[in-house]
Amino acid sequence: QVQLVESGGGLVQPGGSLRLSCAASGSIFRFSVMGWYRQTPGNPRELVATITSSGSTNFAASVKGRFTISRDNAKNTMYLQMNSLQPEDTAVYYCSLGQRGRDYWGQGTQVTVSS
Repeated sequence: QVQLVESGGGLVQPGGSLRLSCAASGSIFRFSVMGWYRQTPGNPRELVATITSSGSTNFAASVKGRFTISRDNAKNTMYLQMNSLQPEDTAVYYCSLGQRGRDYWGQGTQVTVSS
């Protein structure tokens, strides 16, 4: 089993920054893909960014150049640095981990961008 706990969400003004963290515990295997997804009411969950255990990254077009994803394999922790935040980035952000054909999800953390 794998447990994921997100932290770092909150309220920020447009143009501001936030850093999300995702701590993973349990049976974490060497080869895994971790990622951040977000969801707003009435809409499906959408990809924000992913990172493999070797550090390869992928970003949604809407966040490319503004968000950075990273992970510390020794600490089983992933981060999402979000800069130049805009109101359309407001959502619940979920951490995910995929390994051996299974996907695991955190409980989500709210990010609100508003003046």
